[in-house]
Amino acid sequence: MDTRKLKYFLAVVDHDGFNRAAEHLLIAQPSLSQTIAGLEKELGVPLFHRIGRRAVLSEAGKELVGPARLVMRDLDAAQAAVQSLRGIRSGKLDIITMPSPGIEPLTSMISAFTQRHPSVRLNVGAAFTPEEVIESVRSGSHEVGLAGSSTPVKVPGVEVLELERQPLILIVNPRADTFPSTHTAIQREELGGHRLIASQRGSLMRWLVDDALAHGVEVEIVVEVAHRTSILPLVLAGVGHAVMPSSWAPTAHKAGLRTLLVEPVNYLDVAVLSRKENLTPAAKAFLQVAASHTASTAGTRE
Repeated sequence: MDTRKLKYFLAVVDHDGFNRAAEHLLIAQPSLSQTIAGLEKELGVPLFHRIGRRAVLSEAGKELVGPARLVMRDLDAAQAAVQSLRGIRSGKLDIITMPSPGIEPLTSMISAFTQRHPSVRLNVGAAFTPEEVIESVRSGSHEVGLAGSSTPVKVPGVEVLELERQPLILIVNPRADTFPSTHTAIQREELGGHRLIASQRGSLMRWLVDDALAHGVEVEIVVEVAHRTSILPLVLAGVGHAVMPSSWAPTAHKAGLRTLLVEPVNYLDVAVLSRKENLTPAAKAFLQVAASHTASTAGTRE
């Protein structure tokens, strides 16, 4: 089995079919099909079920995806290690992040990284739970991941570096700002009677809202959103307040919105995750940036 076959196999997986995979690989579709057929013959099992123009992974194909990604990732690491003798002059780095860490600290870290290594291309993917980030890093889909959780992230077999703790804040609806103008924080009970924009159930932000409700605080959830990019526009439009991590505060302030710390304080613990070995020089360099960020925010994790 050669790595070219694995590369072609993953292209079909990532591009949802043979036609788009062939376009991505810049080869003829029959050539791609022939290569996959050869891989299936070599393994003795079908990797895809052909349903019309669609290619659906078989059970054997699903089992191959993770190991294939690790092989390709290790190959990239080996090639990059040799190239690193000339310095990090090129390459790419795949990062996966949850929404709030993707605003900060990722933005600041990418800024610092690209200033040091301007020729490295960064690909940033999206995840919505810590489990998705962990699985993506373990499988080799992404080298580095940023996750946020209500408790510090601890994962066997994965390197975890705690970055910062983000307190949860209230982004205030400008049409319903009844809070004292001199206050920078409010008690949870002061949310009573207010209309809130909330994330979907299962998120830490939704947990805070539900926790307030459980303590007898009467609030009205007027909108539930899956896409958090909708939240600030909804607040600006006067739909309701929103409870979010403090990473959203700078953007909210630039939009002219007020923010208040919600007490008692709940935190989003943010960490960067990576494999313990076979990292590319670009990934190692990014983790150095992460370590510098951790040192600069040490006081916020107390």
